[in-house]
Amino acid sequence: VAGSPEYVSSMTQEILSQLPETFTLHQNYPNPFNPTTTIGFEVPIPSQVTLRIYNLMGQEVRTLTNEWLSMGSHRVIWNGKDQQGIPVSAGVYVYRLQSQEFQKTRKMVLLK
Repeated sequence: VAGSPEYVSSMTQEILSQLPETFTLHQNYPNPFNPTTTIGFEVPIPSQVTLRIYNLMGQEVRTLTNEWLSMGSHRVIWNGKDQQGIPVSAGVYVYRLQSQEFQKTRKMVLLK
């Protein structure tokens, strides 16, 4: 950010106000979905983050991300396929965001 001291100060405050203060896992959208859905989440500090999809029996269906992410808002699109690229059946699935400091789970519905 460059400019007058007042401009730099106001832009810095605006940028800082947009950074997340806590880990957040948003509800996927659309929900129910077919064939794809978007999962949004926020990371307040650089962290190793995993986002996994599970069926209702607790079996892992797909790992969408397992990497070091910078602070900020992120989103991942799931195409309704398992780890091998095979479309999963219609039903209720659970997605979980996990880091060393945070864990949150939500449900979503795949309709066909």
